Amino acid sequence: MRSSRWFDGQTVSGLLHRSSLRAGGVAGSASGGPVIGIANSWSELVHCNSHLRELARRVKDGVVRAGGIPVEFPTISLSENLMKPTAMLYRNLMSMDVEESIRSHPLDAVVLLASCDKTTPAQLMGAISADVPAIMLTGGPSEPGYCFGRELGVGTDLWKYTDERRAGTLSDAEYRQLESALIPGHGHCNEMGTASTMATIVEVMGVSLAGSATVPATHHRRGELAEATGMQAVALAHAGVSLRDILDERSLHNAIVALMAIGGSTNAVVHLCAIAGRLGIDLPLERFRAISQQVPVIADVRPVGRLLANDLDRAGGVPSLLAVLEPHLQLDARTVELGTLGDRPRPPTTDPTCIRSLDDPVYPKGAITVVTGNLAPDGAVIKQSAADPDLLSHRGPAIVFDGVEDLMRRIDDPHLGATADSVMVLRGVGPVGAPGMPEWGMVPVPDALLQQGVRDMVRISDARMSGTAFGTIVLHVAPEAAVDGVLRLVRDGDIIDLDVDSGRLHLEVDDDELRRRRAEVGDVVPVRVRGYLGLYREHVMQAPDGADFDFLRGDRAAARDNLPTGLFDGWLSGW
Repeated sequence: MRSSRWFDGQTVSGLLHRSSLRAGGVAGSASGGPVIGIANSWSELVHCNSHLRELARRVKDGVVRAGGIPVEFPTISLSENLMKPTAMLYRNLMSMDVEESIRSHPLDAVVLLASCDKTTPAQLMGAISADVPAIMLTGGPSEPGYCFGRELGVGTDLWKYTDERRAGTLSDAEYRQLESALIPGHGHCNEMGTASTMATIVEVMGVSLAGSATVPATHHRRGELAEATGMQAVALAHAGVSLRDILDERSLHNAIVALMAIGGSTNAVVHLCAIAGRLGIDLPLERFRAISQQVPVIADVRPVGRLLANDLDRAGGVPSLLAVLEPHLQLDARTVELGTLGDRPRPPTTDPTCIRSLDDPVYPKGAITVVTGNLAPDGAVIKQSAADPDLLSHRGPAIVFDGVEDLMRRIDDPHLGATADSVMVLRGVGPVGAPGMPEWGMVPVPDALLQQGVRDMVRISDARMSGTAFGTIVLHVAPEAAVDGVLRLVRDGDIIDLDVDSGRLHLEVDDDELRRRRAEVGDVVPVRVRGYLGLYREHVMQAPDGADFDFLRGDRAAARDNLPTGLFDGWLSGW
């Protein structure tokens, strides 16, 4: 066991390490079984994760039942709602926290407890890099609120009703009523936003137990899954199987298949690219486009469909989803049960209106596709399944906003001159520019157009958008404006041509004019700041590379446990 390097031997170092564990209240002898860390992202600032303390207790019960020693430790927790400018700015920091906490402590395996959008990929990225056996337990979706005669999706309905309030069709009193009903308790967003998307992907990739992604946060099965997860962590410790032994190209393929089929979040593209980078695997954006041509949306869940995550759970959850997707899956991919994806049960759905067949999909193509062109040479993404079909092929004049302050100052200006044909361009809000690539890509429809009944228009940015959002919105434009991407050179009135079917995003400005504009605007002047923000700006990569730090990517050889042997075999060991 890895922990034996700390605890074995009748030496000063062994005595000190064993005594430290006992003094912390850990039951049992440190030599009595594998030490299982429980990386807990609980926080009162993150309602999605506010129940993880109880889940950690149940994980401990499972670890003890399997003969292990549970040791809980905290990690940073990222609040999607409260953290400004964006939780994405700190995803890489949380991954470093997780990686170094695992690497530097006597842990034989780790249970990753996460729930909110960025906490799940952050913990997964950190555990991959630490290369210690690990298994994840996500927190589950919240119960739906109820308002205006219908069950509410936390984000999707917020955006829809906010537009109606701006259009004057929803009163202030009704908006306050929505506030009191929107989030009834703990658990992550209950539609197919980023949290539900990542929980599903984690299960499909074999990193969490089968059937775990969609179980509601408040359901007793969530606690039972916690115990089973703790027990499986002990089995992983004995087997010495880490996430690098489980995850490979097959796992990433299956994750993209699931992403397309569930109508998942565009954020998952960035996270999967980052995960691939930690594994040392090349994952080009074209792979997403290719799979989107083959796999339709079959989960009838908001924002693409009608229903919520609790309906998906009742319909059979991810196991039943995989039963339909079987022709597109690589079933020999490995899982934390120490078998393959094909070994997991795949029962038929109990509700074919929620999990549809491949011949009767919710949407005939995958949820997300990729567009490229002179405006996005390295690619951009669009959630085509949540867009107005009439706008997927569109040509119109640009209205340009330089940053979110400019956007908010002018979006409802009666002199803006926007029409339904306008293409709204928001720039300077990518990984470097914002910084952190916030979820500002869902540019509001101008108030004057809302009054005319317009609810969607083409919008383009180097930002992200919430997984619960919708609209004809091109995101993650790369390179971003802040690193001298072509987006920096767009001017009001320039014609932009979007054709999603052909994967085209083109600025109708010739190369000579673009060169003239680049010379006119001059070089990008780097912003110099201190601390983590300075580290972030200097080392963050572009969206197609997952917006990860360049120094955190690498294959297994680069991520080996780098604790010097001398820390264990030096002068303390001789006493």
